[in-house]
Amino acid sequence: MKYRTIGQDPKTRREVSVLALGAMHFGTGTDEETAFAILDRYVDAGGTFIDTSNNYAFWVNSSQGGESEAVLGRWRASRQVSDDVLIATKLGGRPIAAGLDFAATAKPENIEGLSAKAIRESAERSRETLGLDRIGLLYAHVEDAATPLQETVEAFAELVADGTAGLLGVSNHWSWRVERARALAAAAGLPGYEVLQYQHSYLRARTDRPGRRSPYGNQGYVSGDLLAYLRETPELTLVAYSPLLAGAYVHPDRDLGPDWDHAGNPLRRAALQDVANETGATVNQVVLAWMIGGEIPIIPLVGASSVKQIEESLAAVDLELTEEQRGKLDSTH
Repeated sequence: MKYRTIGQDPKTRREVSVLALGAMHFGTGTDEETAFAILDRYVDAGGTFIDTSNNYAFWVNSSQGGESEAVLGRWRASRQVSDDVLIATKLGGRPIAAGLDFAATAKPENIEGLSAKAIRESAERSRETLGLDRIGLLYAHVEDAATPLQETVEAFAELVADGTAGLLGVSNHWSWRVERARALAAAAGLPGYEVLQYQHSYLRARTDRPGRRSPYGNQGYVSGDLLAYLRETPELTLVAYSPLLAGAYVHPDRDLGPDWDHAGNPLRRAALQDVANETGATVNQVVLAWMIGGEIPIIPLVGASSVKQIEESLAAVDLELTEEQRGKLDSTH
């Protein structure tokens, strides 16, 4: 396994594995026994960065979520997992009632949001469920335009001050809102967001299409604007969720929907297959290696529904792409 440091403050920064494990479907789509086996294999291989959310996976059981956090809490207790394994969770997107679907939770009034009250109550609930003294990394999951940004910034900072949370992160926000929140925190001498989690893969997403939460696009996709922001702000870390597009690389006939109907993707698929053939690796492994070793290093956040799947992803950590191979992948638009 390879590792990198995320965060700047010596009191909260952490060394984590360059491959993160997503626990979204643990306790719902993936049964507990299988989830435990995947977690055990990941940690045995040196993995130290596990991701969940307080609303995972509400859409499977028509619940408010929390099943994933509960499985992780039981796994930590049964294995006596040390604090060297960082558990990251998110708040802000939890449905206010059971039975709401994706369409309903796209409306801001149907999710908990990022008020000081919601942040405090959700963080404490997650900490208890996970069995943690301190949440190693806590994200603002989705935007909350109805709550003053200053209130959100101060509420997260209070969690760091009292030891409820360590590092702070943000997911699915416009980059201008991330920068504005960071500026407010810096001006007040408060800790701000240091880890950014967005959907990103080797295939390109259409960033010109309206999203569920905004007519101007999908705040959750990595865009050129966000990459430029990261290049100019190297102290930030990008974590990429759904890097393998739910198996679409190994099932090229799978319909990814109009958001992934990018004109350059057929050429990118061909380049990816060429490099996979050259290296003897799978296309999934090439995607992950491309992210980990890129000009802007990215921590891929992979899901797994079997031990075999997590083993394939773990093997990508040791895949070194040559400059020529990276050039072939990056020159395809």
